[in-house]
Amino acid sequence: MFLPIATLALATQLTFTVADNVPHFNVEPLCRGIAQQGGLDLEPNKTVWQSIKSCVTGETASRKRLVREWSTFMAADKADCIGESSAGGVPSYTDLLTCLQMARDTEKLSRQERATEWPGAL
Repeated sequence: MFLPIATLALATQLTFTVADNVPHFNVEPLCRGIAQQGGLDLEPNKTVWQSIKSCVTGETASRKRLVREWSTFMAADKADCIGESSAGGVPSYTDLLTCLQMARDTEKLSRQERATEWPGAL
């Protein structure tokens, strides 16, 4: 089945528009869920409130890093990773950052492998 060119062009434009800026997530539901399930394994003996606060602090740090590095990620990876990190309705900046870093590193390794296999091909 072929997609009309106009539909394909619109979908492509939407992909790039969505990926222009770091998204704004409400991480409180994520952090509340983590805290209610026992908190982070690395931080035993914390109250639910302390676990929520710690989680929000970590998510805020991940968002700040995303803001700094956003321009280094490919637009298609941004769109894909935003979708993945938001799946299930509980978005996470940490998941988004990890997804983008893995995509960037995979591309870098792929380029290195191609350069090793076919020197001068890049």
